[in-house]
Amino acid sequence: MSLLMTVPPNLVQSIRAFRVTELQDEAVRLGQHFLYAHCLAGVTKQQVLGIIAESFQFPKGVGKNFDGLRETLTETMFKAGVQTGFLVVLEQLPNTQKFDKEARETLLDVFRDAADYWAEKKVPFRVFYSFE
Repeated sequence: MSLLMTVPPNLVQSIRAFRVTELQDEAVRLGQHFLYAHCLAGVTKQQVLGIIAESFQFPKGVGKNFDGLRETLTETMFKAGVQTGFLVVLEQLPNTQKFDKEARETLLDVFRDAADYWAEKKVPFRVFYSFE
């Protein structure tokens, strides 16, 4: 029985009752990429994007802005070859003066755009997040 049986294949949602280790195990079981970033150390948009880019092992420079992250999560990954799916965890997104509610929502919108992109290609792309 799949841990994600009741979770749509393309969405962005709060991690809620899920545990990171269980999600990681499920990604392995499903043969999907598991992308994890613990973002609490970020204070600014650039720092949070940098943490995500480094954690996901993206090329240097991807973490400069939201557009670069969006491009990498979609077109760049698509061009890398056949993808079986993605399970993403963004843990402890900060709440700071320079990374406020608006910045967090913009970041989540980037991941929502990526989920929509992959849905069109029939590739699962699930994102779970938590806030500080």
